[in-house]
Amino acid sequence: MSTIPQPPKREGGTPITKRLTPRDIQARKGGAPIVCITAHSAPMAGFLDPHVDLLLVGDSLGMMVYGLDTTVGVSLDMMIAHGKAVVRGSARACVIVDLPFGAYQASPVDAFKAAARVMSETGCAGVKLEGGAVMASTVEYLVSRGIPVMGHIGLTPQSVNVLGGFRVQGKSNDEARVLVADAKLLANAGAFSIVVEGTVEPVAREITKAAAVPTIGIGASAQCDGQVIVAEDILGLYSAFMPKFAKRYALLGDEVSKAVASYAADVRARRFPGLENTYGAAPATPAKKSKKR
Repeated sequence: MSTIPQPPKREGGTPITKRLTPRDIQARKGGAPIVCITAHSAPMAGFLDPHVDLLLVGDSLGMMVYGLDTTVGVSLDMMIAHGKAVVRGSARACVIVDLPFGAYQASPVDAFKAAARVMSETGCAGVKLEGGAVMASTVEYLVSRGIPVMGHIGLTPQSVNVLGGFRVQGKSNDEARVLVADAKLLANAGAFSIVVEGTVEPVAREITKAAAVPTIGIGASAQCDGQVIVAEDILGLYSAFMPKFAKRYALLGDEVSKAVASYAADVRARRFPGLENTYGAAPATPAKKSKKR
């Protein structure tokens, strides 16, 4: 059986139980960079938790876990199931869960129902939703009713069909002005931070200067107040597509393949399981030597 990583501990063995909160993240504006990464399971959350400030249960799980082509097919039930797992597997990081496509766009009331369900069923600290000016009133509605909200502007994957694909944002002056305005509107509406995705570097820098809350970049700028990345991308666990903005820090997929190949070879040669892997097996009796006449 595999062992789920245990929550981080202080010196002396006392578990760290106080989590970072959305307010803690917001207070980091202009300070030490915020480290954020996606997590979709309890074991992965346990490995990531000691090293990051924020765990995002992203709707990227549609591709990373379920093999979907985009995030559009992700359901609220999926997000809740994985959100529960990440909260259970972590102890320190602030956990934020994406609201999936269709769960919040129709009205602020629909958004509140979805967000309230996510928070009450997972125990997470807040939700993330995509969109700028069009979502500002929804953000304000949620925040005023006790739901911490992380915004998301620039390349918004849930709008991939409208955008015409995964297209870098902010290339024109008009796009740049809209993005800066979006960031200001979301901050004024009460968002505690804003993800800036797939946006040209100078514009992401400008957004960071203009927004009163932390910006968290992904394919944006090193000058953002923090960075987020999909865990599978940097660990080499997803090979279908490698975005330009991701950096491979490990090739765990190759290691998984090698390990399973070794396991398969041992099974086929009857080397596994050995006696040490079984229960109550008697040691093999040495063959008796034939007597010489």
